[in-house]
Amino acid sequence: MTIDHVRALAGAALMAALLAVPYVLPALGATFWVDIVAEILIWSLLAASVNLLLGYVGLLSFGQALYFGFGMYGVALSINNWNVGFWPALVIGIVAASAMALVAGVMAVRLTWHYFAIITVVFSLIFYFAAMSMKSLTGGDDGMSFSPPAVFSAGRYTLSLTDATVQYYAILGIVSACFALTALIVNSPLGLSFKAIRENDRRAALIGINVYRTRLIAFVIAGALAGTSGALFAFFGRYASATYMFYHLSGEAVVWAIVGGIGAVLGPLFGVAAFIVFRELVSHAWEHYLIAVGAITILVIMFAPRGLAGAWNDLLQLAMTRGHERPRSGEAFAVGEDG
Repeated sequence: MTIDHVRALAGAALMAALLAVPYVLPALGATFWVDIVAEILIWSLLAASVNLLLGYVGLLSFGQALYFGFGMYGVALSINNWNVGFWPALVIGIVAASAMALVAGVMAVRLTWHYFAIITVVFSLIFYFAAMSMKSLTGGDDGMSFSPPAVFSAGRYTLSLTDATVQYYAILGIVSACFALTALIVNSPLGLSFKAIRENDRRAALIGINVYRTRLIAFVIAGALAGTSGALFAFFGRYASATYMFYHLSGEAVVWAIVGGIGAVLGPLFGVAAFIVFRELVSHAWEHYLIAVGAITILVIMFAPRGLAGAWNDLLQLAMTRGHERPRSGEAFAVGEDG
């Protein structure tokens, strides 16, 4: 069995476990954790947007909360003002976030290193303060609530987000589709261009890659991922608030992505899961649990710089290597068995 086979089996096991969550956890008396897993899935998309930029293009963004907020408000405003359904509201949220990412990206991707990080923070702060001041439209820090429309309706048959199981599977389906799409992108010719720019943008330009356009495409895709996360969070909480547009949320997403594993498609999911599970288990007993979170982050960066996903890959590689190198003295016996 090869490493790819093991990874495929692990991925299938992970999906099977996620599919079983709404039935297994309530049976174990842990119904509350169904919502926690749904929250992990939502936040993992925000971290994935950071991972796409930092892990594959080499751009560190602290402004992903801006597109998260546009996704939230795209859903809330369209439902309250236009009375649209679930899917149109979701699309409006994603399109709003993508459009904002395009506007910001046109200027931001001309820069690199800390200059890029700074301008993403600036954009986030500008629209955060604008949203906070426009209370008549956004509700400011109080936010705005809405009643979620049905996910699917045909005659008397309706699937509503008020049903926790329907809500969970809607979130799981959309998040899974986003991760699958991300995997396709990073393994496509476009993804190879991302990696070439990450390694050396000057050499990438010399071989014919349009560095500016490619970075802009990555920036917009990352904005769409963050917007999808914001839209799903709006449906999950039934509200939108300007407080989620502040750059501290972007900072959390960066930490989640780094701890999970930059440059690994599922790394953000692992990072978010680790921190949110830790929060739920420890925060009730210790109000200063964020100190431990900081310490854990530092230790991971020091001893597992490629994050949890990188550590998993290293362990898998080590296990497979040792498996192939097992006692050579028994090779004849092994061959005899195969025969």
